[in-house]
Amino acid sequence: MNANGSDATQLAEKPHLDRGLGEVSATALNMIDMIGVGPFITIPLIIGAMGGPQAMLGWIFGAIFAWCDGMIWAELGAAMPGSGGSYRYLRECFGPQKLGRLLSFLFIWQLSFSAPLSIASGCIGLAKYATYLVPSLQHTWFAYGPIVVRTETFVAILAVVVAVLLLYRRIAAVGAISKMLWAGVLGTIAWIIFSGVTHFDRRLAFDFPPGAFTLSPQFFTGLGLAMLVATYDYWGYYNVCFLGDEVRDPVRTIPRALRNSIGAVAAIYIVMNISILGVLPWRELAASAQTESRFYVISTFMERIHGHTAAVVVTLLIMWTAFASVFSLLLGYSRVPYAAAVDGNYFRAFGKVHERHHIPHVSLLALAGVAALCCFLKLADVIAALVVIRIMVQFLVQAVGLLYLRASRPDFPRPYRMWLYPLPALLAMAGFVFVLVSRPAFLKEVRYGTVVVIVGLAVFLWRAWQGGKWPFGAGDSGALGGDTTNL
Repeated sequence: MNANGSDATQLAEKPHLDRGLGEVSATALNMIDMIGVGPFITIPLIIGAMGGPQAMLGWIFGAIFAWCDGMIWAELGAAMPGSGGSYRYLRECFGPQKLGRLLSFLFIWQLSFSAPLSIASGCIGLAKYATYLVPSLQHTWFAYGPIVVRTETFVAILAVVVAVLLLYRRIAAVGAISKMLWAGVLGTIAWIIFSGVTHFDRRLAFDFPPGAFTLSPQFFTGLGLAMLVATYDYWGYYNVCFLGDEVRDPVRTIPRALRNSIGAVAAIYIVMNISILGVLPWRELAASAQTESRFYVISTFMERIHGHTAAVVVTLLIMWTAFASVFSLLLGYSRVPYAAAVDGNYFRAFGKVHERHHIPHVSLLALAGVAALCCFLKLADVIAALVVIRIMVQFLVQAVGLLYLRASRPDFPRPYRMWLYPLPALLAMAGFVFVLVSRPAFLKEVRYGTVVVIVGLAVFLWRAWQGGKWPFGAGDSGALGGDTTNL
């Protein structure tokens, strides 16, 4: 065999990611990522924030902004269908040799904090529902500030371990597992909706308090808090974008998976929450927001309708749903540090691919380890910090990046174009800013996000100086995936 043939053989045998996800699997992963445990633990929080059934506006506006932001992801995902999602998009939109390199690094840097927080939120939610089955799990061993150690904390950590064990295999097998988890999620949702609809009392569901829709400062403050929680509940529609290198026909599959998952989950959330409000009085739900019972409100809902045995069964199913979200989150996020490491814009170890399973196993294990540590935090603090950090460092910057790319490079290939451009991008940006600034004491989480950015900037500049990269030296080659050096 000649030298060229030998090189080709070695390239073919080099560990790589497999394109094993079709449209159904991609949609399933998005939906189980989106649904998770969020809507089952946040209903009392949204009701309490707005003080009545008008809290449905939080889910409705949340769906609108998810669709608007989803159009940004769809256009960028089809144009740059590789692994890494926002990392790849920010790098290309703002120029891989200069500002794009910085912004993409900051995205990976914040992901090192926000991704484990997101994964941990699903694990903590799963453990909270487990306390309905075993109340002694609520026993507190240690608590200080945002840190709390309860017996249920170790249930949350166990969920991380099981997810890693299931993900430690080829992507085709992971896709098959995702379909099984998806079926359980849809079955759980269907049972909850059916139970609510068949026992629906419209007088409870639409028992609006006086002045429910008065556009007062309190209304907008409540709406801002409700939308922050709804934003958390909807997130995950972009999961397929992190897996671009493992998606079959990504140019078609990515936009379709985004549209299908957002539409389906929005319909599910709105119908499910109206049906719950038709069984449990909103004042009872709002009152539960200050007690431990808010963490298993669906168990209470089902017990009210069908009795204790049904409540136990639905609790187990919701734990299944929460685990499905953890599974999907860990899968998607583990591909992002991998993509950055392959480009030489993150620590080299994250770019390693398992020789037999063809997965980025170092990235997977690292994120899982940090997620396990985040399980020691309070759920409310996890959600607030997660949403604010991600909006500041990822979602707003990415929307600006699409507008800039359109203006500066009109010839850039766009196999999928945003509907009604630029309206969805502008609406998404306005919605994210509203969520950031409309809540009381919002500056606390903004400070957290600012600290993350400042520290990340310092790390980036230090590494760039050490490696003689921009802004202290020449830029990279500019090709995504073409730089495998370790800064």
